[in-house]
Amino acid sequence: MLDKTDVEKIAWLARLSVSEEDIPNYCRDLSNILGLVEQMDKVDTGQVSPLAHPLELGARLRPDVVTETNQRDHFQDIAPAVESGHYLVPKVIE
Repeated sequence: MLDKTDVEKIAWLARLSVSEEDIPNYCRDLSNILGLVEQMDKVDTGQVSPLAHPLELGARLRPDVVTETNQRDHFQDIAPAVESGHYLVPKVIE
């Protein structure tokens, strides 16, 4: 079980302010969480294949069709510097 100094060190590392009266609650709660993780660590998961998502969901796909008109020239008309369809910007890294 975590003690007061453990909670204070964790709070310091996390840059959290914990009031003195809340420390016993944090000791209990964090110890319970770590106990649960320890229990879960004992479970044999060797036969379980990794999942990207717990549910079998199909991706909703839309047709890959152009729906907008090309407005590049319109947008580049107001740009300060353009060359060959590319915006020119000041050099920022030497």
